[in-house]
Amino acid sequence: MSDPELATRLGAMIRDVPGYPQPGVVFKDITPLLADHDGFTAVVQALADAGRDDAGRPVVDKVVGMEARGFILAAPVALALGAGFVPVRKAGKLPRETHAVGYALEYGEATLEIHQDAIAPGERVLVVDDVLATGGTLAATRQLVAACGGTVVAAAVLMELAFLPGREAAGDLPLTALLVVDGA
Repeated sequence: MSDPELATRLGAMIRDVPGYPQPGVVFKDITPLLADHDGFTAVVQALADAGRDDAGRPVVDKVVGMEARGFILAAPVALALGAGFVPVRKAGKLPRETHAVGYALEYGEATLEIHQDAIAPGERVLVVDDVLATGGTLAATRQLVAACGGTVVAAAVLMELAFLPGREAAGDLPLTALLVVDGA
């Protein structure tokens, strides 16, 4: 499936939910996509490509997914790449010693945490999430990976909300977005 074909298919399977989780926000519901085996498989493969070199070989040691929908996408991407999966969770959800970073969301503030030993020094990391909006979650996750001694080599997202500054926050990090949404 080509990139435009995949984007068209994704656009048809992702539903807008206005006013959720609060007025003024349009939530992107990915559950119809997740329920479609062929669509979900295509997404996992396309996201995994961000962790491969031009010859198709994996170039990452770990795949990091952020709570909660990032988990759903990142875990099968890690399997596809033969890499480990590392969850980045909301504050207080991990049972052992963590690194923590506070950050701004599109509609609030939050803190993310990672186990201190989740990524070994020098490991290469692909960050996978469902949506790139303001870039706060991505920036916080990069800080957490760095605190462990790892290096984020690329990021891949299902959707990029191009009307928000997420791509700017990514800086020079290679970023793959399977679907670019231009308007709210």
